[in-house]
Amino acid sequence: MQNLLNDIANCTLCANLLPHPPRPIVSVSPSSRIIIVGQAPGARVHESGLPWDDRSGEELRRWLGVSNEQFYDNSLFALMPMGFCYPGRGNSGDLPPRPECAPAWHNRLMREMKEVELVLLVGQYAQSYYLKERRETNLTETVRNFRSYLPDYFPLVHPSPRNKIWQKRNPWFETEVLIELREIVEKITSSG
Repeated sequence: MQNLLNDIANCTLCANLLPHPPRPIVSVSPSSRIIIVGQAPGARVHESGLPWDDRSGEELRRWLGVSNEQFYDNSLFALMPMGFCYPGRGNSGDLPPRPECAPAWHNRLMREMKEVELVLLVGQYAQSYYLKERRETNLTETVRNFRSYLPDYFPLVHPSPRNKIWQKRNPWFETEVLIELREIVEKITSSG
């Protein structure tokens, strides 16, 4: 896996399409138990080099019911966005993840992680890529029907502060989805 991670660190696949020099941000281990497939690093994460080092990450850790130490233990969590580099800013927030990244690297990384018990699909880009035609008509319905994707996948809305309104409109997310998510995560992280 180290050779693969070195290749990723030196990737220039879409360098001419990024606002800054490539800085792939991924944290994985052959022993990772849960993979979190997010969107792409934001500007703050691009600067720090630490995945989910922002308010979205704080909210995601709350959702999971884990500490920073657990979250950043790559023997527990693999942090693997759809796009490994910051894609830049658009009119209404960060641009979507670059489409070249996941096809180039995800399958190769997944083959190296033999202990994975669950893949969290955070946001529409991850759900579209992994669930394809199995998705519901929209993200809300895909997340609402999360049980139909278990035990392999667990779809989630993105934990961005911008999605607080969505959470208020969908109280079942906190009372049903997050309760079950925390139970599954606790079971996986406390075993073995």
